[in-house]
Amino acid sequence: MPERDGHQRKMENTNVNSAILERVERVVEALQDNSIKMGELLAVHNEKLDKQDRIDAVLFEKIESLHREVNRSTAEIKAGCERDIRKVDDRLRLMEKKMWSIFGALSIISFIVSPIGQRILRSALTPDVQTSIIPSGIMLVDGSS
Repeated sequence: MPERDGHQRKMENTNVNSAILERVERVVEALQDNSIKMGELLAVHNEKLDKQDRIDAVLFEKIESLHREVNRSTAEIKAGCERDIRKVDDRLRLMEKKMWSIFGALSIISFIVSPIGQRILRSALTPDVQTSIIPSGIMLVDGSS
């Protein structure tokens, strides 16, 4: 019987080993399936990241293009404003010159029309004429008076 017990033990050990081996094989298969699925997920994830990188590159290029356009437009607007300011300044200077010319002319005219101006003009324009009056008591050579 001891042989039988040994044989039976071997059979039991073999059955246990077979069960363990089957279980390990199932775990290995599950790990392989999970590994394949993880690889697929990583591939999809990498593809999404690459696609997002391309989208980001396009967006950054658009932003950079818009930035250049805004800077160019700003420079054009600034140049236009400076030109307009110079034109307005030139017109104001011209108006100021005309205003001072008119002020000077009005000053001269008001001086000429004023009583003081009239006296000065008469004395300057009209020479002093010496009047000659013949006195009544003077005898003339022929004896008439």
